[in-house]
Amino acid sequence: MKKIILNADVGEEAGFDEEIMPCISWCNIACGSHAGNDQVIQKTIELAIKHRVKIGAHPSYPDRENFGRTSIHMKYEDLVKTITEQIVLVKSYAEKAGIKLHHVKPHGALYNDAVKNEKVASAIIEAIKNVDKSLSVITLKNSKLSYLSDAILDVKYEAFADRNYNEDLSLVSRSEKDAVITDPKTVFDHVVRMVSKGKVKTKNGVEVPVFFDTICIHGDTPGSVEILEYIHKGFSALNFVVK
Repeated sequence: MKKIILNADVGEEAGFDEEIMPCISWCNIACGSHAGNDQVIQKTIELAIKHRVKIGAHPSYPDRENFGRTSIHMKYEDLVKTITEQIVLVKSYAEKAGIKLHHVKPHGALYNDAVKNEKVASAIIEAIKNVDKSLSVITLKNSKLSYLSDAILDVKYEAFADRNYNEDLSLVSRSEKDAVITDPKTVFDHVVRMVSKGKVKTKNGVEVPVFFDTICIHGDTPGSVEILEYIHKGFSALNFVVK
């Protein structure tokens, strides 16, 4: 039986965390800079522990107004500082609850910028090293963050179940109407292609090879709970373990 590791962005006050948590293996908890707060972080950690889900920090640019989805130009040292503080916040609450932090996954524009921007990628790496070098970092294969993290940090590659791709494996911008996939069957077909063929179909219909350790479902995607339930049901019928 092949196991599929699902991760989801949570603690963003989308209202679905209690339903999402039983369906995933890893969670990425908002650190208060794009969403969430101390109380939400603690509650989300409790949910993760209840469902035996590994906990990750989900740092972002300090930009609640735009949900962390707008690139912000920051001095390098300021960027390192805010990312470090965000990781420390989630890590400290996790340890108070008796569990270790497992990984760091940047959010939104910070994630996207770290794919192509060496300065941003370096800031994320430095912040993780400031906190705990044993933490894994989640990013795209062949991103600047993956290249610069090599031999420094444990890198986990991810693919996206609910997002459309361009031919260069970048995600279709959320400013475009077809960026997010919300139909459960379409998402399932998207994931099946990744798992069975190691390929993703781009928005233009081209199949491109994709490599991943984990597949992400965004917690704020409309119908995220239904999507996860559909994926679980579909892959169970195919004799896959999904968690």
